Amino acid sequence: MPSPSPTRRYLVIGEAVADVVHPLSGPASTHPGGSPANVAFGLAQLGAEVSLMTQLGDDDHGRLIRAHLAGAGVQVLAVPDPAASGTTTPFAAAYLDHTGAATYTFDISWTLPQVDPPRTPLHVHTGSIAALMAPGASSVRALVEDMRGRSSISFDPNIRPALVPDHDEAAARVEQMVELSDVVKANIAYLYPGADPVQIAQNWVHRGPAVVVVTLGREGSWCATRDGVVRIEPTVVTVVDTVGAGDAFMSALIDGLGREQLLGAAGRPGLSANRAHAVQLAARRASRAAAITVSRPGAAPPRLHELDGAESGDP
Repeated sequence: MPSPSPTRRYLVIGEAVADVVHPLSGPASTHPGGSPANVAFGLAQLGAEVSLMTQLGDDDHGRLIRAHLAGAGVQVLAVPDPAASGTTTPFAAAYLDHTGAATYTFDISWTLPQVDPPRTPLHVHTGSIAALMAPGASSVRALVEDMRGRSSISFDPNIRPALVPDHDEAAARVEQMVELSDVVKANIAYLYPGADPVQIAQNWVHRGPAVVVVTLGREGSWCATRDGVVRIEPTVVTVVDTVGAGDAFMSALIDGLGREQLLGAAGRPGLSANRAHAVQLAARRASRAAAITVSRPGAAPPRLHELDGAESGDP
C-alpha cells in the first residue's frame, strides 16, 4: 500500500471501558477496552496520529486505560475532566465460552457534553455505546454533523443489546448515523433479525455511505460499494478469544483507506467513485488484522510490521 499521508490524523469519539475478562477456568483479568478506544489504539498501532474523545474516571481503571492508550501514542481527550466531575470509568465483564467467544455485562453511562475537537482531523470514527446511549449519543451525532463538511466519517454500531433495550430506537439512531457516514462496518443481526445482510448493505450504500462492510465472524464479510458487492473470505487462524476482533478490523479498514488517500473531505469523491478494488484490498487487510487479534488474548490489534508481514506472507 502507498505510504501514509502526513495529514493522516484521526479523531475517534466514544467510550473507553475496562474489560474484566472471565475465562472458562482460572482467574479473571482486566484489560483496557471499549470499541472506540480499541479502534483508536489499533490505528495508533498502525502508525496513525490519533485522538480519542472519551470519558474516563480518576480511578484505577481510568489510569490503566490512559497508560495503555498513551503507550501507543493516542492522545486522550477526556470530557468532562474526571477530577472535576467525579466521573467513574465504565467497565464490562466479558465471559468466554469454550470457543473463545465473549458475552458481556456492563456498568456504563455516557453523558458526553457538546464540545469542539482541538483540530480538524482527516477522518472521524465513532460507534458502539457512544452513538446509541442517551444523553451522550445526541452530542456525538451533533459533532459528526458539524464535522462532516471537513472530515470523512466512519461508523460501527457494534450494538450491545443489554445497553439498548429499545430495539426500534436503536435502529433509528443507527440509520441516522449511517446516512451521515462515508464508511460503515456492522454486524446487523440484532438490528434486522432474519434479514439478508447483503441486501441491508446494498440498501445502506444507497442511503449515503460509499462503503458498507457487513461482518459475519468466522464466515468472513461482505463489502458493498456503488460498484456492487464482494465477499471477503475470512483469514483462518486458531482462535484464542474474539475480544476486539471487530475493532481491529475497523481500525485496519480505516488505515487502509487512508493509505489509499480515500479519506477526508478531499478524498470523498474518490471513495464514492469506482474504487471498489482499493476498498476490497483495505477490507482484506482488515480481515488479516482481525485474524491476528483473535489469535491472542484480549483486544490486542497488530502493529504495522505484523500486519505488513501477514500480507507479504500471503501466496
